[in-house]
Amino acid sequence: MANTSSRTLTLLSLLQTHRHWPGADLADRLGVSDRTLRRDVDRLRELGYPVRASRGTDGGYQLEPGAVLPPLLLDDEEGVALAVGMGDAAQSGIVGLDEAAVRALTKVVQVLPPRLRARVNALRAMTVSAAPAGPVIPAETLTMIAQSCRDRERLRFHYTARGGAPTEREVEPHRLVALGGRWYLVAYDLTRHDWRSFRLDRLAQPRNTGVHFLPRPLPGGDVAAFVRTAAQVPTTRTVVALVHAPAEHVRGKVGQWGEIEAIDRDRCRLTMTSTSLDWPTQALGNVGAEFEVLEPADFVEHLRDWGTRFLNAVARSADPRRSCTPGRAPGPGVG
Repeated sequence: MANTSSRTLTLLSLLQTHRHWPGADLADRLGVSDRTLRRDVDRLRELGYPVRASRGTDGGYQLEPGAVLPPLLLDDEEGVALAVGMGDAAQSGIVGLDEAAVRALTKVVQVLPPRLRARVNALRAMTVSAAPAGPVIPAETLTMIAQSCRDRERLRFHYTARGGAPTEREVEPHRLVALGGRWYLVAYDLTRHDWRSFRLDRLAQPRNTGVHFLPRPLPGGDVAAFVRTAAQVPTTRTVVALVHAPAEHVRGKVGQWGEIEAIDRDRCRLTMTSTSLDWPTQALGNVGAEFEVLEPADFVEHLRDWGTRFLNAVARSADPRRSCTPGRAPGPGVG
């Protein structure tokens, strides 16, 4: 059995990963008796962590919001700053960061007092990000739905489809997906008896039902592909180029629309993400410097196609027989 301090930290970590733990399961995971588990829970309470115990057949433990943030974790300002930052990171659209940010946000919001939650939502609503993003989703909505997916608990909410009236839905939540600057919930709709994707900015008053379910297999298995098909979200493309110009020069031309990494004084790596290859083409043209395409391979063909059209335009413009206004005969001495 681990020593008391390390076991207490393990207990805290377990309580933060599930909304509710049956007492027997928690004691089994820690390798301790029920009596020792109760003592460890009491230690967490002494440290300021609000652990609620319930009795009966469904009895167990869960970490609840408290009057203050637990000591030795974060102060009020740090807690608000972290929640705001994680909320923005969750909607950044950066692959791999969104889900991790939701997990971190869930842990923070789970212990935030109501007064601090209000500050988090107010700050996020009134802050403008330089990066393109969709509607701001309240922290409570993201974390509640994430917990329902994780705990396999049915969810009810009001939903307003595009051009439709609000309807009441009850679903078996599967996954949260961030695509195209928006958040989507992939779930099995118990009324329609089919899989659906729901935009979170059109979803209101989400609430847990307390009813658990056995997971169903998602057709195709790929949640991102399911949302793209259902919501007709365009696929994003990432272009990486080695630009033969100083990083500051490229940053001045591209701004926040690209990620610039200096290689040396005269070269930098430029990464751009877009739903079309046309925008990276224009951006590289605006830089006014030589460059090499690092990825993707088909971007080279895209540039070749653009280049051919430009060269054809130059050739036609240089031909004196095409220099007159269309529809008018050439003047004297022309031809």
